[in-house]
Amino acid sequence: MAYTATDVKNLRESTGAGMMDCKKALDECAGDVAKAVDYLRAKGLAAAAKKQSRIAAEGLVQTVVKGKVASVVEVNCETDFVGKNDDFIAFTNTCATLAAEGNINTVEALLSAKTPSGLTVKDAISELTIKIGEKIDVRRVGVIKLEGNGMIGSYVHSGKIGVLCKVESDKDVNSNEAFKDLVKDLCMQIAAANPQFLNGNEIDETFKAKEAEIYAAQLKEQGKAEAMIPNIVKGKLAKLASEVCLYEQSFVKDPDQTISKVIETAAKATGATIKVTQFLKFNLGEGIQKKEDDFAAEVAKMTGQN
Repeated sequence: MAYTATDVKNLRESTGAGMMDCKKALDECAGDVAKAVDYLRAKGLAAAAKKQSRIAAEGLVQTVVKGKVASVVEVNCETDFVGKNDDFIAFTNTCATLAAEGNINTVEALLSAKTPSGLTVKDAISELTIKIGEKIDVRRVGVIKLEGNGMIGSYVHSGKIGVLCKVESDKDVNSNEAFKDLVKDLCMQIAAANPQFLNGNEIDETFKAKEAEIYAAQLKEQGKAEAMIPNIVKGKLAKLASEVCLYEQSFVKDPDQTISKVIETAAKATGATIKVTQFLKFNLGEGIQKKEDDFAAEVAKMTGQN
């Protein structure tokens, strides 16, 4: 019997198999969806769906710069071993390239993008899941676009930290070595010092209140007198910008200089006005609750002990 596009869609969702595999299964089973499910299971193509409930907190972070558009993506898997797999690495690179070339800044849009093989990213995930044997998840994607003069720098540290940094200028100084060194240093700074804002003006009151609450709790835990805590917290908040704002942080390569001073020095060397206007940083697995296995409990369960 005939089948519809909806049948293909439903079969994909129920089995996790790729679109072309689902169409072939329906062709082989004369459009019978139930038989198509069994067909896919027999071929080992329905295994991807069973892996979607697993926790994927390993993987890779990758960046790609394409002219004036740059992307950073995080693709997760279940084990560090798979994160080093050539097919997984190639897939992550494909995702980052598609995002940069298409100026794609949402996971939903990226999943719908077509890979060079003709499959969507979503279908490619299903195929890779079946091939590798682990859950694969495109977790997040970010894009930075440059309108005028300047450069978007990128840096990846061991596949676990990815940074993009947009540095604008009033002149075309991209070939200037001092400017290129500055952009590189800024990316390294963001990776190492983890700024949350560009400058002190961007720190919102909600962030300040949260930090003040944390400071107060720490001081109380240290046994500080209650009457002293408010003033100590006030002093800590005054120094907050130097910790969380890029421009006011100490330069990791020379702590005697602030990043603001480093940018000023580069501007003099290039004869251009230079400013950082945006940055993105992805830490692999950040915010994912990893599964912690209780080995003793697992052994007890296997041996029938309580």
